[in-house]
Amino acid sequence: EVRLVESGGGLVLPGGSLRLSCAASGFRFEDYVVGWFRQAPGKEREFVATISRTSRTYYADSVKGRFTISRDNAKNTVYLLMNSLKPEDTAVYYCAARWVSTGYNVHEYDYWGQGTQVTVSS
Repeated sequence: EVRLVESGGGLVLPGGSLRLSCAASGFRFEDYVVGWFRQAPGKEREFVATISRTSRTYYADSVKGRFTISRDNAKNTVYLLMNSLKPEDTAVYYCAARWVSTGYNVHEYDYWGQGTQVTVSS
């Protein structure tokens, strides 16, 4: 059974940091690109970051310089380190997996987790 399980969300003050984790199982992790997406209330799900099989990284302009995506193939886990958080980063964050090639759109990903809530508020 394919599973992606996100963790690490929570409530944080503006300017604070969080590290999200995405633990994968049920498929050959090293063959997959993994991305992070987010969805705020009333908005469409949007691309945040993605990491290729060779650990090349790509970011949305809104998070570039603040967020860092990384992967540990030995642990079948992808991380999203989020620094300098802003209230507009508040959303449910999802990880997703896509076979082989990099993608930036929701419909390009094959597997999805259930999401973890991130709230940035004072």
